[in-house]
Amino acid sequence: MIKSAYLDTSVFGGYFDDEFSDNTVPFFERIIDERIQIFVSRLLIAELAGAPDEVRELLNQIPREQQVFVELTEEARKLANKYISENVVGRTSRVDCQHIAMATLAKADVLVSWNFKHIVNLDRIRGYNGINLLMGYNTIEIRTPKEIERYD
Repeated sequence: MIKSAYLDTSVFGGYFDDEFSDNTVPFFERIIDERIQIFVSRLLIAELAGAPDEVRELLNQIPREQQVFVELTEEARKLANKYISENVVGRTSRVDCQHIAMATLAKADVLVSWNFKHIVNLDRIRGYNGINLLMGYNTIEIRTPKEIERYD
C-alpha cells in the first residue's frame, strides 16, 4: 500500500493532458481518498508557477495535511550531482535529478512521473538506484500513475 508519493511536475500537467488524464485523474482521486501523503518542494512549486492556472490549482485540491514539505538540502544536491557525474543522465536533467534525490532522502514510497526520457525509464531507474545503493541510500520506486492503479 502506498502511503507517500513524490509527484514531479509532469503528473500535475498530465491531469489535463488528453494522453495522460485517463490515468492521472484517478490517481489524484486515490491520493485524496486514501489520504496518501505527497511531498512538496520549492522546486515543484517553482515549476508549477510557470504552468497554466488549472495545473497550479491542482496542488491546492490536495488537503494541506497530506502535503509534506521537503527541502533541496546540500545532501540532496550532492546526490543529484552524483547521478549526473556518473552519467545516469546529462547536466540538462539536473532538476529531474534533484526531484529524485529529494524523493529518495524523504523515503517516499514512490516517485510518480510521466517523464519517460529522464525519469520513468528502466535504464535510468537502474542508474539512479545503483547510485543510491552506492551512496548508502535506499532505492526508490519510480512509476507512472498508470502503473500504480488499483485493479480490484
